[in-house]
Amino acid sequence: MTINLTLLVVMGAMLAVGIYLLLERSLTRVLLGIILISNGVNLLILQTSGRAGEPPIVRDGMEAGDYLDPLPQALLLTAIVIAFAMVALLLALIYRSWVLGRQDEVTDDEEDRRVAATIGAHDPEEDADVGTETSEFIDAVDPATGTVRSVSPAEPRDDAATALTEGSRGAGES
Repeated sequence: MTINLTLLVVMGAMLAVGIYLLLERSLTRVLLGIILISNGVNLLILQTSGRAGEPPIVRDGMEAGDYLDPLPQALLLTAIVIAFAMVALLLALIYRSWVLGRQDEVTDDEEDRRVAATIGAHDPEEDADVGTETSEFIDAVDPATGTVRSVSPAEPRDDAATALTEGSRGAGES
């Protein structure tokens, strides 16, 4: 397996520039960064697929080692489709951002700034109290006696029983 050093250098440069552009605040630069990263990864898959060989079409008299493995080709095609979908989604988001705000840069939210300013002033006593489990399927403790009594979900409450009987009488009378 021979590795083309030029393609490896180009791939590394594409990944480095893509990561740099991905960290910018401009959505267009983020888009270009994602394009460069996806193309760099495609070059990586191409390099790791092995040497150039015959297409994977079975012919008489050819050894199995002479064929090119079709799996990296399928992975490369899948990576291209996924990259295209991400670019299309980002283009739609950039266009919508431009139509609504006439800007390409992602700005900080006022709430994010306020939260970032108060991070150091956290008081654990201000946390909300965590309530106890109030499920009807758990045995409840009687506070008067301290004994555990079983709560049956099949027992209707008194207000539910009266509402049920009043509702059935009203429906039958008319």
